[in-house]
Amino acid sequence: MTGGAAAVTFSRVMRPTTHLVGGDGVFPGSALPALVYKRAVPLPRRDPPSGFETLFSRNGWTGSWRNGLYTFHHYHSTAHEVLGISSGIAHVQLGGEAGVAIDLEVGDVVVIPAGVAHKNVAASSDFRVVGAHPVGTAPDLCCGKPGERPAADENIVRVGVPLDPIGGAGGALVDLWNHRR
Repeated sequence: MTGGAAAVTFSRVMRPTTHLVGGDGVFPGSALPALVYKRAVPLPRRDPPSGFETLFSRNGWTGSWRNGLYTFHHYHSTAHEVLGISSGIAHVQLGGEAGVAIDLEVGDVVVIPAGVAHKNVAASSDFRVVGAHPVGTAPDLCCGKPGERPAADENIVRVGVPLDPIGGAGGALVDLWNHRR
């Protein structure tokens, strides 16, 4: 694709793969499934991350950042998180040591519900993501340490259902998550 971030558009509703990641005693998990959209976003050649930033912002996911993914299990109790893979590949684990493993590549998007632990297990040297959180939320950083819960559990219950970071109000997240609440 040529052109800038404004050229990123979608003509169909994306259906993600879902992963229901419950608690493991250390990490709380979620009643909402993690969503993996494979090859979801055709990125512009110049400044590929800008494609994710524009799309996420348009759909109410703001405060975006460009970086990698922590190599330790962590979760957010006060916000959901979206990650768009802008370069490289990674093997990511959701849900702690016994959780589900997923492989991510350029153009993939993963939506991680509040409470679901996530970790970069292995990645190419050029692996980069664009991350964001729903407008009006501020993520915390929890690592499964004693004393984080029950406050983290109470926070998770209060986090609302946002728009789909790819499809907005008509995206799969809205339907899938509203039926789980």
